[in-house]
Amino acid sequence: MLGFLARRILYMIPTLFLVSIVTFAIIQLPPGDYLDTLAADMGEAGSDNNAAIEALRVQYGLGEPMYVQYGKWMSGILLHGNFGLSFEKNRPVTDLIWDRLGWTFLISLLTLAFIWLTALPIGIYSAVKKYSAGDYIATFFGFIGLAIPNFLLALVMMYVAFRYFGQSVGGLVSPEYLDAPWTWAKFGNLLEHIWMPIFVIGTSGAAALIRIMRANLLDELYRPYVVTARAKGMSEFQLLLRYPVRVALNPFISTIGWILPTLVSGEIIVSVVMNLPTTGPMLLRALLVQDMYLAGSLILIVSVLTVVGTLISDLLLAWIDPRIRYQ
Repeated sequence: MLGFLARRILYMIPTLFLVSIVTFAIIQLPPGDYLDTLAADMGEAGSDNNAAIEALRVQYGLGEPMYVQYGKWMSGILLHGNFGLSFEKNRPVTDLIWDRLGWTFLISLLTLAFIWLTALPIGIYSAVKKYSAGDYIATFFGFIGLAIPNFLLALVMMYVAFRYFGQSVGGLVSPEYLDAPWTWAKFGNLLEHIWMPIFVIGTSGAAALIRIMRANLLDELYRPYVVTARAKGMSEFQLLLRYPVRVALNPFISTIGWILPTLVSGEIIVSVVMNLPTTGPMLLRALLVQDMYLAGSLILIVSVLTVVGTLISDLLLAWIDPRIRYQ
């Protein structure tokens, strides 16, 4: 395992280097840059300030070749932890990301807990009680959760909450608490709002994992080792958790590989619809206006978390499933 871990860490270095190059190149592919977009907006507004635009181009180094811009960006990250300056906000990228990263982590971790706590027991029940009324109900709602787009579910729930319960919708706190210091009242108001994005974002993931858990557990319930353990007198509950459920947990563990990137990117459309202070809308805006250092930094962080998440899920799978460890 130590050798496997060392090899994977060594593989991460060239992988992330190539990802950073591809990311920077893709962001540069659209014609023009942020200052061209700014100049177009100023022209539509009737303002013409070419001298200021050229001064900004020299200041940001946008007139230099792409490899020079990339070299300056990566050297700042590796040597100083500096991800560059956001053109639109005129603030360091690090400050902008950290302003929203905390909320992103909170919502994503709570959503992950909601997905696991929902999908695990329902998936086990659907497999053990196959073709029962409860199984059909879980299957029906599972298909509904997979079929309805998250942003549509968000719109419906926001309308119902406002129309019938009088709750303010959008954001994580009511407008009167936006700039207020943290108190127990503000914390209670946060709890009143945060359940909705958790439910909306987690619905499709929970529905998918319910189906996966049910299918995997059905494959294991009638294996010879289960019949042997039952014949030796092991209780059904102990047998279920000790053997087939443990094997069927593999897809749950493998979700870490994709859940970590969502901690940063998140459900972008849902975040825009629900006005959530996460990094998803920031990434979308940075791509639209070609704020390349902000967009590139967010995509690079997503890539790092993808590689790290895959490594963690592989290690946990090897720890839980001896078959993977022996391979």
